[in-house]
Amino acid sequence: MSSVRQEWGSLTDQEVVLLARSGQETAYRELIRRYERPVFALLFRMVRDRELAEDLAQETFVKALNAIESYRPEFKFSSWIFKIGNNAAIDHLRRRELDTLSLDGSPHAETPEAMQATALQIGARQESPLDTVEAKELGGAIEAAIGALRPEYRSCILLRHVEGRPYEEIAEILNLPLGTVKTYIHRARNELREALAHLKE
Repeated sequence: MSSVRQEWGSLTDQEVVLLARSGQETAYRELIRRYERPVFALLFRMVRDRELAEDLAQETFVKALNAIESYRPEFKFSSWIFKIGNNAAIDHLRRRELDTLSLDGSPHAETPEAMQATALQIGARQESPLDTVEAKELGGAIEAAIGALRPEYRSCILLRHVEGRPYEEIAEILNLPLGTVKTYIHRARNELREALAHLKE
């Protein structure tokens, strides 16, 4: 198993996609292995519900498999798969009119596994149990504030500050002009600043 994993590790995403296109099921499974966690993490933060995020992740990979021939290898595969996942999340939020989400942290979504998989990194060091508690409270407040953003702002903030994607790639993923992405991120930061202002008191 480790030798197989090592063999896949030497291939780029584009090379694995070519093998998937040729009908190699193991190649498609390798793409899922590489991206199931980051895709789920993005979706979980978008919809704030673990089961729904899992369903949307499955939908994302099914759509990706069906559309694998349309993938253009000059672009990052991660951008392409994130675009499919983000569209699935946005479509769902619009259908269900969930633009304004509860600030209570959606308890049903807060399983240890989900929080571990998608935890915001507040700081590298935690010096005492009190620091740990305060960091968790801050992390929860940030999560809730992000969850209250309109979907387009939420996508931009998550891709920029959680996934660490450059502005140009975010524009590609969201199919938006670069200027619009920058505007959305600026507005989202202002909304987050206002929502978290009480933490400074």
